[in-house]
Amino acid sequence: MNMSAANERLVVIGGDAAGMSAASQARRLKGPGELEIVAFERGHFTSYSACGIPYWVGGDVEDRDQLIARTPEEHRARDIDLRMRTEVTEIDVAGQRVRARDVDSGAESWTSYDKLVIATGARPIRPEMPGADAPGVHGVQTLDDGQALLDTLARTRGRNAVVVGAGYIGVEMAEALINRGYEVTVVNRGSEPMSTLDADMGRLVHEAMEGMGITMVNDAEVTKVLTGDDGRVRAVATEDAEYPADVVVLGIGVRPETSLAKAAGLPVGHHDGLLTDLAMRVRGHENIWAGGDCVEVLDLVSGQERHIALGTHANKHGQVIGANVGGGYATFPGVVGTAVSKVCDLEIARTGLREKDARRAGLRFETVTVESTSRAGYYPGASPMTVKMLAERRTGRLLGVQIVGREGAGKRVDIAAVALTAGMTVEAMTALDLGYAPPFSPVWDPVLVAARKAALKVRAS
Repeated sequence: MNMSAANERLVVIGGDAAGMSAASQARRLKGPGELEIVAFERGHFTSYSACGIPYWVGGDVEDRDQLIARTPEEHRARDIDLRMRTEVTEIDVAGQRVRARDVDSGAESWTSYDKLVIATGARPIRPEMPGADAPGVHGVQTLDDGQALLDTLARTRGRNAVVVGAGYIGVEMAEALINRGYEVTVVNRGSEPMSTLDADMGRLVHEAMEGMGITMVNDAEVTKVLTGDDGRVRAVATEDAEYPADVVVLGIGVRPETSLAKAAGLPVGHHDGLLTDLAMRVRGHENIWAGGDCVEVLDLVSGQERHIALGTHANKHGQVIGANVGGGYATFPGVVGTAVSKVCDLEIARTGLREKDARRAGLRFETVTVESTSRAGYYPGASPMTVKMLAERRTGRLLGVQIVGREGAGKRVDIAAVALTAGMTVEAMTALDLGYAPPFSPVWDPVLVAARKAALKVRAS
C-alpha cells in the first residue's frame, strides 16, 4: 500500500551519476516531509567518475577518492536513505515495490515505492570463450573493477599486458598500462583502432599507438584465454597466434544493464537499452524513470536511437529526472554523439555521424579531410592536426566531424558539436566568429578550414 501524497517514497536503483543526481535534485525540490528517498547501490562507492578510472590505474590520478564526487555519508546527510552493498533483484511493477538483497549477508526485503528511478548503468562485454573469467582478466567499469585491477597489477611479477578491444576504454587502458611499465599488446577485431572513427582516421591512431611502443594487432579476435598451472591467465590466443599476458583488460565495450528491467516487462530498444520519453520517463509507465548508461537516447543528427555510455549524459539525465520527480518539468532532447579521448599525447575526438552511420540513416553526403596545425605555423609548439568533416549533399547540413592531433586538437570538436545541435550548414559555419591569436589557432581555425572545403564540395555536387 502506498503512502499518502504528502509523504511519497522515491526509490532509486543505482548509486552513481544518474541515480544520485536524480536523488539529489529531487531532494533540492522536496524536503524529507514531502518525499522520502531510498537509494540502493550494490557496490562500495557512489557518485564517482568511471571515466577517470584509466587515469587512476595509470597513475595520473594518485588517489581513488579523488574520483568520488560525493560519498554515501554526504548523501545521507541530505536525508537520502542510501543503502550500500544492496542489490535490487526484482521490480514488481504492478505492486510498486522492489526486492533487494544485502550482498554481504544475503538477507532480502521488499521496499514499496510511489516513484521509481532505474539507473543500473552498463556492464563490460565479456566474450563467450574459454578462460574469460580466469584470475587476471579484468573488465573496467566501476571503482570496484579498478581496484581489483590495481590489486592484480600489484601482485603480478610479469610485465606483459594484453588489452582486448581498441575503443575508448581499450586505448585509454593501453596508455595506463604503458605508464605502469608494461609491454602492451592491443588485440582489435576491427581493421583499425577506435571504431567510433572512420577507418582512415583510425589509421592515424594506429600509427601513433605503435609509435608509443604499443603493439597493435588488428583484424584479430581473441578465441580463448590460456591459463597456467595456478589457474591464472598466461596468454591470449587468436586463430593465428598466442600473445603472452600476465594481465588482460577487456576493452570491448559495454552493454546496458537492463536484465532487471526486462524481467519486469519494461520496454527496451534495439541496443537493449530502456526506452524513455523526453522527460526520461520509461515509455508506458507514469511513475518510472530511467537514465544513464542503461537507456537509449535520440541521436539528433540521424533521428535514430543510440546507446552511448558517457558520464556527461548520465548526469544530465539525473538532473532531468530529479526535476520531474520533484514536481518540476525538464527534458533531455538527445545527443549528437560527441566524445573525446587521448592515448599518451594523441587527442582523438568525434561528433555526429561516421560515413557508415550516414549511409545507415539513408543520407547522401560529401566528405573532406584537411591537415592543419593547432596554432599559427610560426608559433612555438604548433602541432599537426587532421580534421575530417561530413556534410549532407545538396543541403550542406553538417553531419559529423572527426579530429586526430596533439595538444589543442581534441576540444575543437566542441565547435562542431554546437554546430550540429544548431543544425548549421557548413557554409554557415565558415562565418563563425571564433577566438583567434597565434598561440591558440591559425588565422583560419582547422575546423573552419574543413567547413570551407566542405562547402565548396557541396556546391559543386
